[in-house]
Amino acid sequence: MVKRFKANLPLVAIAGVSALSLGMGAALINTVSSSGDSSVVLEESLLPGLRHLTAHNADDPVLGVALQLAEQRQEALMAAVEGREPLSRSRARYLLALDLINSDRGGQAIPLLEGLEGEYRAMAPYVALALAQAQRAAGQANAAQQTQQRILNDYGDDGAIAPLLFDLGQQNPAYWDQLVQQFPTHPKAVEVAHQRLTADPHRADALPMLMIMARAGLHHPNAGAALLRLKTEFGSQLSPEDWQTVGFGFWRIDSYGDAATAYAQAPPSPRNLYRAARGYQVSGKRDRAIALYNQLDQQFPDAPETATGLLRLAQSVPDQAALGVLDQVVNRFPNRAGEALLERAKVLDKLNSSESAQGTRELILKDYKDSDAAAEIRLKNARNAAEQGDLTMALSWGGDVLKHNPDSDLAADAGYWVGKWGSQLGQGDVAQNALESVIARHPESYYAWRAAVALGWNVGDFKTVRSQVPAVAPLAQREPLPAGSDTLQELYLLGQDQRAWERWQIEYTNYQDPTPEEQFTDGMMRLGANDNINGIYQVSSLSLADDPADQKVVRDLKQRSDFWHGVYPLPYADLITTWSAQRQLNPLLVAALMRQESRFEAKIRSGVGAAGLMQVMPATAEWIKGQAGLESYDLNNPEDNVKLGTWYLDYTHAEYDNHSLFAVASYNAGPGAVASWIKRGGYVDADDFAEKIPYPETKGYVQSVFGGYWNYLRLYDPAIAAQVETLKKLHRGFKG
Repeated sequence: MVKRFKANLPLVAIAGVSALSLGMGAALINTVSSSGDSSVVLEESLLPGLRHLTAHNADDPVLGVALQLAEQRQEALMAAVEGREPLSRSRARYLLALDLINSDRGGQAIPLLEGLEGEYRAMAPYVALALAQAQRAAGQANAAQQTQQRILNDYGDDGAIAPLLFDLGQQNPAYWDQLVQQFPTHPKAVEVAHQRLTADPHRADALPMLMIMARAGLHHPNAGAALLRLKTEFGSQLSPEDWQTVGFGFWRIDSYGDAATAYAQAPPSPRNLYRAARGYQVSGKRDRAIALYNQLDQQFPDAPETATGLLRLAQSVPDQAALGVLDQVVNRFPNRAGEALLERAKVLDKLNSSESAQGTRELILKDYKDSDAAAEIRLKNARNAAEQGDLTMALSWGGDVLKHNPDSDLAADAGYWVGKWGSQLGQGDVAQNALESVIARHPESYYAWRAAVALGWNVGDFKTVRSQVPAVAPLAQREPLPAGSDTLQELYLLGQDQRAWERWQIEYTNYQDPTPEEQFTDGMMRLGANDNINGIYQVSSLSLADDPADQKVVRDLKQRSDFWHGVYPLPYADLITTWSAQRQLNPLLVAALMRQESRFEAKIRSGVGAAGLMQVMPATAEWIKGQAGLESYDLNNPEDNVKLGTWYLDYTHAEYDNHSLFAVASYNAGPGAVASWIKRGGYVDADDFAEKIPYPETKGYVQSVFGGYWNYLRLYDPAIAAQVETLKKLHRGFKG
């Protein structure tokens, strides 16, 4: 059925604003602003700083309704317009004006916008742009033109004017020249570069246009083509810094062989050399990879990337040579010694040196007992003991993981099985404590769901999850981002996601080496712009930080209410809800499967041709068409794709008597494979089946989908979220 790939909401017109309420709003505006001249700008000293105001307006009712549909928020916004809090009034006026403009009543928006620039300083250029839009909608062409000219004069250095320059450039190319020169990282500048290159691929300024695509246009569908042209046609003209930009672009679009070629010509640095070597290694150019790993080691012997590079190098050299490389890691990088020793033990196993391999593992348990490598050994020993029927020994080894490696990802796995084995041995207290610790310390894990099931929570098990209909309550209000200007913060808090993302492209100058705060902000900006695959990646990959200072920042970020919502967003919620109800499927299970399949990218295609949100294979779609009596469909259309995908998920459930473990595994591997695994037997229960799935991809898929389901449940179902928080507070050792 699947897959195998690596991935602005328009305001809804508000229902009629009464003449009385508009009149009251206009009267208030005239009272607040002594001048009707929208170009009046108040001195900074007359208003508190936006940060100060924002910090004292966490309970602003406008922020509480900013993410709602226009008709839902109208009453609250009008109340705020008539209120006494200046920032709340400004926000409400701006949003009401946008709602009116989007409902083709621009004339009624004009009184709300006039004078607002001076009061809403952080948003002044956006207010002016909205005023020009309202004037055009009201048929006031001359006034709109005058406002646009004033915007260019008053806000000529502000990136907010980039869309205006783009629009004006349709008639006068000089404005496009200004746009690409002044705001080259703005998405509108990227679009100019693309259009110019499309019209004339060999134009005189093709190189700078292509570099705009490479630096700021990785979101664009033609980014890959632009990068290839830079590599193949303009390589001799690129500086080392340009090559680094090209290498970064290839790396981000997963073209690792091309990235290697580019990074090899970039300024030597630990990251550049590592990525060059790794790119060659992944693309099968072993000798070149080995040479670059050795260069990395020689030029930057103490860099963290060198430790990783040596571990990768050990995979490309003969086993005897690999032992020497791994010894280098052990001797020079103490924080990676456990990992290197475990790899050394695996090499010794391949060389049939079983005693030496066992001795190495014992060394890890003795001298590096807190390492992830030690946790891996303990968990493997526990599983082996359980497989042999020695649950007491299995419990002991699993308990050691919880004791020595409580924060390791493997502790979630071990904790669940300690709970299960403890229960089977009649050690109820041990079992309950282990299961609760999984949820408290590793609430995002697949095994937290399994622990919740074992504890009797109402979260659905493999046989019952389909029929669950959880409550779904998305975050109602945003909190300020950890990076970005005051203006960016306002755009984000008000739900102006497209404008916020565009502004962030100008502010995000450190995109190749961001701080955790910048990377998180970038992820949230991408999600707002429906670039879901990259948004999810940016937020989720923060957990991979290896620098201790960065790890502390990430721990703090994970305490934000929106961090895990960034990892598990819920776009297409209406489609998911509608078709889940139609098929009598748990909507959060559908959301989790969709996230795993496509990361919510509607037009993505896998290497084998699976398409869209639920990665429906074209042949499967044709079969469903006949079975379901459909006249036509478009796999790139979100509604059609979800209609077909949920039909097939319903079918796989029917095939296995609504057993969701088998149904989800079948969605990935196909009904024939799953049926053969069931027939073959050799498993004692559903957990055992899940652990023994012979396809590594499908085994990981099952855990990812059900782990995703659990995360959607704990994040979006208020009752389950409250249970998790209560348990976390009870376990005082929880670190987040």
